[in-house]
Amino acid sequence: MSRNSPVTTHILDLGSGKPASGVSVSLYRVTAQSETCIASGITDDDGRVMDWFDTSVETGHYRIRFATGEWYHARGLETFFPEVCLDFHISDPGSHYHVPLLLNQWGFSTYRGS
Repeated sequence: MSRNSPVTTHILDLGSGKPASGVSVSLYRVTAQSETCIASGITDDDGRVMDWFDTSVETGHYRIRFATGEWYHARGLETFFPEVCLDFHISDPGSHYHVPLLLNQWGFSTYRGS
């Protein structure tokens, strides 16, 4: 098994109480001049993206964009948020940054995981 990416995520659909598998997720590096996609993927059966890349990341501003509207629409459900974007700062390139998303059709919550 390969080493986990230094940035990982997990989505739990609180409406069903199950992991949100099949959600498109993209990771961006954000600067004053631009927003550059550095990785993208689809959540696995456990609602996780663990293998974006296995190299270190630079310090700075990052954004994870979750395509939540597409995911709910594919299930025939309405949602208030067509996407969820979470911005965070990486201060220690040697650390692991886990950014979970607790999601339902009308809201979401997040925190820095381990």
